[in-house]
Order: sequence, then C-alpha cells, then structure tokens
Amino acid sequence: MAYPMPSAALLGALADRLGPQGFTTDPADLAPWLTDWRRRLTGAAAALVSPATVDEAAFVVARAAAEGVAIVPQGGNSSMVGGATPAGPAAGRALLVSTRRMRAIRSISTDDNAVIAEAGVVLADLHAAVEEQQRRFPLSLAAKGNATIGGLVSTNAGGTQVLRFGPMRALVLGLEAVLPDGSLFRGLAPLRKDNRGYDLKQLLIGGEGTLGLVTAATLRLVPAIEARAVAWIGLRSAQDALTLLRALEDRLGEAVESFELVPAEGLALVLRHIPGTQAPLSEHWTWNVLVEAVGAGAIGDRLQAELFAAIEAGLAGDATIAASEAQAEALWKLRESLSEAEARDGLAAKHDIAVPVADMPGFMAQASEAVVARFPGTRPIAFGHLGDGNVHFNVRAPAGGDDRAWFAGQAASVSRFVHGLVTAAGGTLSAEHGIGRFKRADFAALADPVRLAAMRAIKAALDPAGIMNPGALLPLAEDASPQ
Repeated sequence: MAYPMPSAALLGALADRLGPQGFTTDPADLAPWLTDWRRRLTGAAAALVSPATVDEAAFVVARAAAEGVAIVPQGGNSSMVGGATPAGPAAGRALLVSTRRMRAIRSISTDDNAVIAEAGVVLADLHAAVEEQQRRFPLSLAAKGNATIGGLVSTNAGGTQVLRFGPMRALVLGLEAVLPDGSLFRGLAPLRKDNRGYDLKQLLIGGEGTLGLVTAATLRLVPAIEARAVAWIGLRSAQDALTLLRALEDRLGEAVESFELVPAEGLALVLRHIPGTQAPLSEHWTWNVLVEAVGAGAIGDRLQAELFAAIEAGLAGDATIAASEAQAEALWKLRESLSEAEARDGLAAKHDIAVPVADMPGFMAQASEAVVARFPGTRPIAFGHLGDGNVHFNVRAPAGGDDRAWFAGQAASVSRFVHGLVTAAGGTLSAEHGIGRFKRADFAALADPVRLAAMRAIKAALDPAGIMNPGALLPLAEDASPQ
C-alpha cells in the first residue's frame, strides 16, 4: 500500500492544536525516537506528534485518517521487536504518535482494587503510586523504568509474575482507545464480568497498535506484600527445576510468585560483565533458579523448610535465602542483568519462545543440540520464566570470531530455524515481546493460515485504510517470498 505524505494543511492543524511541546518536524527532536530499543532498526517519520490528552489524541487520529496518513504509536520505545519504529511501507510518511505526555494517573480505588492510568505512565511510577495506597500492580520487568502502560497493553507484556497473575491480558479491566477512524472507545469501567459479545478490549491488548491507539487503561490491583522471601537454588538439571516448582506450589500454593531459570553460563556472563555482582552459592551448578514467595511474616521460614527438604531429597543441590531486602535485590540483579550481560558479551540471535511447561526442559536440550548441529560453533543459552513455559532462547555467535559479521550473515537463518523448532513443538515464536517488524516474516511462514486470515479480517474491519502501524504484526506481501 502506498501511503501519502501528510499535507501542509494537516501538519499545520496538528501544530496549531498541539503546540510546540506536542508537535515537531525538527530532525534533532525526532532522532532519539527513530531507532528501536535494540538499535537494529532506524526509521523515518514526517513528524513527531505528542498529544497530552485523549481529545488531542482523537484529533490527531481523525485528521490523519481523513487523509489516509499512516500512524505509528510509540510509548517508551522499549520494544524488543521493532514494533514502535516508523519503518517499512510508511517510512518517512507516517506520523510518529508518542503517548509520553499522557502520563496522568486518573484514579486509584482501593474498593475496586483498580487504577486508571494513561498510556504514557511509566511502569515504575505506577508501582510507586499504588504502593502509597497499600496496593500493588503485579507486573514487573527489567525495563520498568522506561516501559509505559500503553506499550505494555499493546504488546500484552508478561514479566516475572506471570506465574501467579498472568500477563497484561489478565490484568486489564478496561481500556480507552482511539480507533482508526478517530472515534473514541470508552471502556474504562472496572468490570470483572461483562458478557456483551465480542470484547474489543481484548483485541486491542496485544494488537501492537494496529487496531487503535490505547490512551488509558484500568488495571487490576492486589494487596501490598506483607512479607517476601527470595531464594537462589542450584540444581543439576532443568527437569529438576520444574519438579521443584511443582513441589513448592503443592506446599506453598499461590505464595510462589516468581520462578526464574538461569543456566550456569548465564550466571557466568553476569558475574563477568556486571560490576558489583557475586556468586550466591559456593559451588557451580548446571542450572540455577531464583524463587520469590510472598505472604505472611513466616513465609521465609516456610520457604526455607521446603528448600531443606528438597536438598535432603536430592532434588536441589544447594540454596541460599536472602536475609535482607538488599540481599534480595542483589539476587534479583543477577537475573535482571542477564540480558545486559549477554549484550556486553557479543551479539546474539534472540528468541522469546514458549512451549507447554511440561515440555520445556526437554525442548531446551533438544533445540540446543539441533542448533549447534545446524550452525556449528554457535552457543545457545536459555533462561527465563520456566513456570509459564516462556524462556529466552538466544543463540550467541561462535567464540573468538566477528560477532557482527556472523549476526549480519547468519542471525536470520538461525531465527527461522529456532522458530521452526518451536512451532513444530506446538509452541509460539512470541511469548511476550510481540511480533513487531523483526518476527513478521517468520510469523508469515510458520503461522496457521486460519489464524492469519482471521487476523487480516479483523484488521480490515477496524482499519480498512490500513493506517495504524503498517508493517507491524501483520505479514506483508513480500513476507511470503522464500528466504
């Protein structure tokens, strides 16, 4: 599809309505927002538009829709798959619509256990605001200082507490969004039950901005943590880790909120590249697990007793429990710094995949063997959210070589191979980061045609002109060609 450049009349109307803080075409102002989070893709936009209110957002979309001008929504620009970068069929002609000025927390209700936050609210700021009301929003991730509510909704973000609370899809009670024709969907009521047919809210969650511009969300809150216990456990196998998880769940129930798997090579990368980190256990273990359990004041004693039992039974090798908040944060730093440490070590082909939980230990081992056999010298590493079947299965360049040259020549083939393995295993090539622009071709090649046809039909019904985030999520015609 050929997208027109915004007319001078459109740009003038936007400038008049939004003012200098909300509208710019200055290349220096646009530059920081045109490159994706991983610095793999740089795009171009006709203007950067930053509405501060929902009425301004609706005005922007309506005026763009009248001319068929493309819109690329952007929150904190923390997409891992290039989903918020104005590249592709509308590059240079799209309006880059930032929600960063829409940062009001409209209300917090302890009776409804709900908060209404605008799309530009940063996750860390939301956490701080609800904690003042003795509540918490039970979703966290390493990019919480940058990620915004609109982006988290649009990508159905997961994080480290999905095991108990689910991803954003399970935490969004209501949405407000500007649809592609400029009309406003007002669905912020904090309803736990609503059976009025098709749920537009759920289409927008995970829609990556292709069906509308999310402007605010009503989010579920839970009581503040009374006490938490954080432990690091060394194990001999990933299967032992899964067995330990089920044992802890049987004994502690929903107190177990996080269960993060870290291989020995992942821990070694963190210790090598992240200052101020140290090994939590005296011995080397093939696999490690970070566990967080929350509950009453005795939760630490209960977790400790279960870990002692696991060690005595030979299920776990060794364990340590944080004796203070500082020690707990130090253990979490080992897990949350893994991606940064990996990046400092060199380039890797990154994959955010999921298979059924019971199959994950075997899949990681078999897929690693298959990747090395197909691409000799590569170094697979898998880590992440074992409890919900989602791991980051990354493939590092061969040691001692030119990792940039390897990435340029091999990464796409490696990713297609890995995505093929996970699809054959009944899994997904995107468990929490979305499809964006980076995974679109593999999605086109590997997805169920029925799924793709239904998605295209929904897109055509809600956005017949195709102006919302073109080139993201939905495959393009060129994606069908062999690679």
